[in-house]
Amino acid sequence: MTMTMSVESLGAAEPIMSSEEMYRLGLEASTGGELRELDLVTAHKWFNLAAMQGSLEARAYRAELANEMSPEEIAEAQRQAREYLTTHRAALHA
Repeated sequence: MTMTMSVESLGAAEPIMSSEEMYRLGLEASTGGELRELDLVTAHKWFNLAAMQGSLEARAYRAELANEMSPEEIAEAQRQAREYLTTHRAALHA
């Protein structure tokens, strides 16, 4: 799959979080976090994004979650991850 973005939309996009931040969000969603309900779709999304940035722990958790999710839930998590990527940009490293 190919994604295209205009220069204007990329410039207006928010920076992408670090893989560690995404991993922590995945953990919170997969365990219910403080005062939250368990959300496997959101957890899979964050683990997927963290794994894309090289997090081996996130990759392992994503695989475990996928065993507990329906194909429709996995597809929704992947859609949400793609949406995140289209509205956020990679942080510039100096």
